[in-house]
Amino acid sequence: MKPTTVIDGFINLNKPTGITSAKALYKVRSASGMRKSGHSGTLDPAADGVLVLCVGKATKTVECMMNHPKVYRATARLDVTSESLDSDSAHIPVETDGERSQSEVADALAKFEGPQEQVPPIVSALKIGGVPAYKLARRGEQPAMKARKVTIYWTRLISFDWPTVSFEMACGRGTYVRSVIRDLGASLECGGCLTGLTRLQVGPFHIDDAWTLDRLQTASAHDYILPLSQWDEAVRKDPPPVPPRPDG
Repeated sequence: MKPTTVIDGFINLNKPTGITSAKALYKVRSASGMRKSGHSGTLDPAADGVLVLCVGKATKTVECMMNHPKVYRATARLDVTSESLDSDSAHIPVETDGERSQSEVADALAKFEGPQEQVPPIVSALKIGGVPAYKLARRGEQPAMKARKVTIYWTRLISFDWPTVSFEMACGRGTYVRSVIRDLGASLECGGCLTGLTRLQVGPFHIDDAWTLDRLQTASAHDYILPLSQWDEAVRKDPPPVPPRPDG
């Protein structure tokens, strides 16, 4: 149901796989009637999970939202790689001198915690000379990607069955999970290719409380728009708090 007046606030959307963040925003705009809205951090089409939408006056907090730490759950294969570092491009087998053990993977993953310099994927929207890097890659070029400062606050191994690994991580702005997996594979002298990604949390917004598109499209906007007046303080915290590492 579309409200007759603009509601200032946030929508905690659980974006499904298979659509862009822009398409998800368009669908929410159509359902809610809220034209003044934007999202605070893109999720790739193949990824799902928390996509925070800012509505009305809350659009002024987008920059604050983007500075909040994010928590991801990732699944990867360590016996292959690809140009895009995920399954959007063809898998390329990587020969190794044998399987890696769970303890080796866990130890290598833990070493990524802390501030560091990270090289973004070539297949990304970052611009080189005004042109998105992925467009240069499509032309067969190999653009030189400059390392950027990022922070990984913690990692947690969820499961491992060679060559598949699943883990969770909390990270700061600008961190590419695909690059983490590429670098994890390099440290283990094997492959590294993202096969699944879910964003579990963005700042104070958790996936457990997120609305699916189907549920949202049949509800009243007053039900799913979280009022700016109640959430503004949490969103504007500086520095934003780091989500705690789960037990186990």
